[in-house]
Amino acid sequence: MALRRALILLADGAEEMEVIITSDVLRRAGIEVTLGGLLGSSPITCARKARILPDATVDDAVKTSHDVIILPGGLPGSQTLADTPKVGDILRSQLSSGGYIAAICAAPIAFASHSIQKGATLTSFPGVRGKLEEAGYNYSEDRVVVDGKMITSRGPGTAFEFALKLVEILVSAEEAKKLHEGMLLK
Repeated sequence: MALRRALILLADGAEEMEVIITSDVLRRAGIEVTLGGLLGSSPITCARKARILPDATVDDAVKTSHDVIILPGGLPGSQTLADTPKVGDILRSQLSSGGYIAAICAAPIAFASHSIQKGATLTSFPGVRGKLEEAGYNYSEDRVVVDGKMITSRGPGTAFEFALKLVEILVSAEEAKKLHEGMLLK
């Protein structure tokens, strides 16, 4: 199987559980993960004050193709992703090349602000549901939602399910099951 690649976009205020759990599970599946600093290569300070050092700047990271672009939630990180035009360009380019886009927690607001796949079905942290429905999305309260090339999830408590769904899509259902069992998840 060809090497799979994922890019996680990082901004100050990202939810650290969503960044770390997602990147860890994907790496366990053999997926090459790049943590891309949206505003450079300096460490970001997450929502709960953990600091994470990006692997590369987003500008450098997007020079390589990725199977999935992932937006973690958290505040103000989600809002920064929603407010940064470059994020919309990256998401549109990813979809036009046939790749996947994924967002968890409040991060689907970036899909709304950048007019990505309006009318799709998605989920999010409950607090941003209204913004997404007003923007024209169909809302689901499922813990993980896949609509075409878009994968969304609800929050820190669904991060393992989100990551395992990405493994299922990018690698295989068997690999996702093996990881689920190996990490002793319920």
